[in-house]
Amino acid sequence: MKSIVCCLVLTVLVVGGLWAQPAPRDTVSVTLNGGKVSVEYGRPSLKGRSFDELMKSLPADRMWRAGSEKVTLLTTQVPLIVGNQMVAPGKYSVYVHCPEGGPYSLVLNKDLGQPLKNLWAAAPAAIANDPYPSFDYANQIAKQEVVRAQMNKETAARPVDQFTITLEPAGKGASLKMAWGDQLWSLALLPAPNEGSGSHKH
Repeated sequence: MKSIVCCLVLTVLVVGGLWAQPAPRDTVSVTLNGGKVSVEYGRPSLKGRSFDELMKSLPADRMWRAGSEKVTLLTTQVPLIVGNQMVAPGKYSVYVHCPEGGPYSLVLNKDLGQPLKNLWAAAPAAIANDPYPSFDYANQIAKQEVVRAQMNKETAARPVDQFTITLEPAGKGASLKMAWGDQLWSLALLPAPNEGSGSHKH
């Protein structure tokens, strides 16, 4: 248990924000084919640190939980095409695979997190049942992965201190963008063809 707690605290402090000062949460959304697609996430700030410095603290599998504190969640009311893969309507946890040297990939997983009390026995009652992400992705939830889609690296107009996810209409679909520090990554989310809506593979 001590090793798990240490991993949790390290990840929250170094790659997720300050434990004593939880980062604010935000939800962004877009409408595709008459259905809502949204992402709920924590918004840590660099506070003088560099993005590259934080990424050095990632575990060996190089999986980042795309935010801070509680698990980041993508919810879609309509079937999507993400990186040429079909995603059924539902709710998914969001991670980013960050190999050294890139490119990064957006990862969606069926696992929606675990109660904080399972990781930290002394968690305050007010947050004990909040869903937290896996800090050992490869060994704990990799088998529940739905999609891993390569993101496009873009040139940031200016550095962003607070981690920011946006969902904006783009053609027939939407553009999901993640910006932090001098990094900007994007991925297209497309509505699945109506004729295929009856059967979707994960």
